[in-house]
Amino acid sequence: MLTRHRARIRNPAGVSKEIGNVIMSAITASLIVLACVFGGAIAGIFLRSVLPPHQLSPDTKDVVRLGMGLVGTIVALVLGLLVASAKGSYDEQNNELTQLSANIGLLDRVLAHYGPEAQETRNQLHGAAMGMINRIWPKDHSGPAQPSVGGESLLEDIMRLSPKTDMQRSFQAQALSIAFSVGQTRYLMYGQSVSAVPVPLLVVLVLWLTVLFISFGLFAPSNATAVATLFMSALSISCAIFLIMEMYKPFEGLIQISSAPLRAVLANLGR
Repeated sequence: MLTRHRARIRNPAGVSKEIGNVIMSAITASLIVLACVFGGAIAGIFLRSVLPPHQLSPDTKDVVRLGMGLVGTIVALVLGLLVASAKGSYDEQNNELTQLSANIGLLDRVLAHYGPEAQETRNQLHGAAMGMINRIWPKDHSGPAQPSVGGESLLEDIMRLSPKTDMQRSFQAQALSIAFSVGQTRYLMYGQSVSAVPVPLLVVLVLWLTVLFISFGLFAPSNATAVATLFMSALSISCAIFLIMEMYKPFEGLIQISSAPLRAVLANLGR
């Protein structure tokens, strides 16, 4: 059963890329939001020119402002919750990577104290850590990363060690516990990497924003300053959507989790 899942957990970044390709990229989504929202503002300006004057009376304006005030409040709450959720997911995966790096370094030191018999296992641990870095942060960014060599059999190698003293048995038990912790963190990172913004929620949010900007354009003056203000407002909304979707994919895109913790540990492995 574990073997069937190995190919899927080797590259959490690859899973995230597949999801991004199925739904849409962060840039594509933000551009669609910009087009819909600003298009709504332009549609509102056009509607103002074709509606009869009695449809734009002060009483009508007050009713529209009250209704759109409610919609605007809902939109602000939803956007705030989405940003907070995306930032929380990003920080959690960043913390998990730091914890994973610390456990890899600790596992290497435990194996070093076990004795020369664990040197081959330490070399395998070094190769697995290097493979993880090359998969998640490929240098050329030209395609899917390659799986590491030997990283999946590390646990079996630790179990095959033959301790001869009580101290070695203690170190083997500690190494197994840390190795299980490393595997658990990798599974957790894999599970979290498949999370994304729910498409129905994003569609409804864009619909609310479009209706809101239609009301803005409906009572906005037809001049360059008003149009530019509406465009900058729509651009700000699309940037917020971009940030949300980028933080849900922390191992790719412009807002990536740094590989510094894992590289710092890698530099000290095997010493």
